[in-house]
Amino acid sequence: MDYLAPNIQVALSGEIERMIVSDALRKKMSLANDLVAILCCPDTKQPVAVADEGLIEKINGAIDRGQLKNYAQKPVTEKLDGGLIRSDKKILYPVREDIPVMLIDEGIPLDQLA
Repeated sequence: MDYLAPNIQVALSGEIERMIVSDALRKKMSLANDLVAILCCPDTKQPVAVADEGLIEKINGAIDRGQLKNYAQKPVTEKLDGGLIRSDKKILYPVREDIPVMLIDEGIPLDQLA
């Protein structure tokens, strides 16, 4: 993971003078944004966006309590690293180990969180 670490120049006083983010990090972030921009819901073809951390925490809490089912009505048992939310905010597609799971049956209906 060294390619994710920024280069930091520190003054003798201990203060950070300058922080340089590596090109590898910029490319990774750019690729992720490009990927999200071309992804869409496999069912409705609506665009998706990255879900905020608060929603992911709420979903992971429901998973811990055994209260969440996916679109196929199977219990969701594996916590999410992130998610892609459909533009109508009704379905969230899980992201696990930086891989979006864009399968209709794996989508999580968000009306369960109400």
